[in-house]
Amino acid sequence: MTTGLEGRRVLIVEDESLVAMLLETILEDMGCQPIGPVGTIDEALRIVTSDEALDVALLDVNVAGREVFPVAVALRARDIPFVFSTGYGESGLGDAWRGHPTVQKPFTEAAIRQAVARALNLSDV
Repeated sequence: MTTGLEGRRVLIVEDESLVAMLLETILEDMGCQPIGPVGTIDEALRIVTSDEALDVALLDVNVAGREVFPVAVALRARDIPFVFSTGYGESGLGDAWRGHPTVQKPFTEAAIRQAVARALNLSDV
């Protein structure tokens, strides 16, 4: 059974190595192709503003002490959907970002699957 996630290129912006490895494994299990993980805002911006083909991104809100919102702005400019990941849930986002797909840490594989599907406007996968 295909879910619409197979082959999707997913940028991972996450500075915690264990969380990044977990996300890679979850995405691979879903048939996605992880890009990264990227552990700095500058590297994420370099990828997002390049010609790198991306379908969706998973963004830790706090990356090495910096907020990820400049990356979200760059993704939005390229019409690439994204999912925020934070220990505070949606309440940890500023008003401008509320309503965006968000997963709260610690997350489950099902939560990642649902959030990525929501970001891509896919029906429940």
